[in-house]
Amino acid sequence: MNDIPLVSIVTPCYNAELFIEETIKSVLAQTCKRWEMIVVDDGSIDQSLEIIRAYARKDNRIKLITNDSNKGAANSRNIAIKSARGRYIAFLDSDDVWHPKKLEKQLALMRNKNVPMSYTAYHTTDKHSRITALHPVEEKVSHSKLLKNPSMIGTLTMIYDTQKLGKIFFKQIGHEDYIVKLEILKKIDFAVGINEPLAQYRIHNNSLSSNKFAAAKWVWDIYRQSENLSLPKSIFYFLHYGYYSLTKYKKP
Repeated sequence: MNDIPLVSIVTPCYNAELFIEETIKSVLAQTCKRWEMIVVDDGSIDQSLEIIRAYARKDNRIKLITNDSNKGAANSRNIAIKSARGRYIAFLDSDDVWHPKKLEKQLALMRNKNVPMSYTAYHTTDKHSRITALHPVEEKVSHSKLLKNPSMIGTLTMIYDTQKLGKIFFKQIGHEDYIVKLEILKKIDFAVGINEPLAQYRIHNNSLSSNKFAAAKWVWDIYRQSENLSLPKSIFYFLHYGYYSLTKYKKP
């Protein structure tokens, strides 16, 4: 794995003292060792900062950036992306975790298939790390498929190649991660997936996914404003979104 280019892992953090240690440990456990983890603390007022600093002192691959005020997840991700040195950009929020072979398997797939973006299946967990559901994925996802089903690519599983795509930044609007994925898929024919759960997405009271109504509104606004879809096309894709949002998770 020594010939693998550096992977920059983007981790925004805000008041995640209950979970950030488990998140960092899952990165330290990666079988692929060519990474830097850029943690952007977004003005936490709990013990998150102390926990991150302790790990950064032990391993210089962990980089800590502190915001002087709360700037939100999108801006924090952008700050990390700007400072990233890696060819590959990966995303891991401060309450999620990875399987030890996640980076190894995805990077091997991207190199073998010569594709600039990949993703994997993942489990959802509760706040106690208990697995609650499985999110399977398809082998390939195109722009039109992602319009129908925004959850086809979990942000915590995606990796993109900056050598082929450049650095892609987040807009400060709802569901900004969905816009980034759509933007990438406009540039390429498809992204490739591994239908094996290599990450765990935690759903708890503070999770964005806990507000279904807000998520639906953001998706609609993206169709109409960001994608500039006509009203009939927006309705067409939104009906698919509604269906997939009810069926996206399976019993583990």
